[in-house]
Amino acid sequence: MKKIVDWVTIKFLIVGIINTAVGTAVMFTAYNGLHLSYWISSALNYIIGSIVSYVLNKHFTFQNKEKSIKVVLKFVLNILLCYLLAYGIARPLTMKLLTDMSVGMQENAAMLVGMVLFVGFNYIGQRYFAFRVKE
Repeated sequence: MKKIVDWVTIKFLIVGIINTAVGTAVMFTAYNGLHLSYWISSALNYIIGSIVSYVLNKHFTFQNKEKSIKVVLKFVLNILLCYLLAYGIARPLTMKLLTDMSVGMQENAAMLVGMVLFVGFNYIGQRYFAFRVKE
């Protein structure tokens, strides 16, 4: 039985820190600085962040050697599903829990909750679907 936390998990977390720093800066700048909507701001996070994530996770974390469009499509599908699931859960949940706060505060909190949910969903999806190593 494989360990739950191994060197691959640690490398994924390192890439995640880099990816999160880039994506979070984009998302909160778009929302609070450019006054773009919740969905556009969070989507920009994952468009920019996904490019960084794909390159680093494919080559550094999972050392995937496949050179086919299939890998890219699986990665994009994983990101899309994780994004919709994480942010689709985070927004209504946070809005319900923080009813006494302003919409701006609710949506900023929802973006943070969405990020946390996304990390978990994305790790599972990348490790066991997008970059799965055939044994």
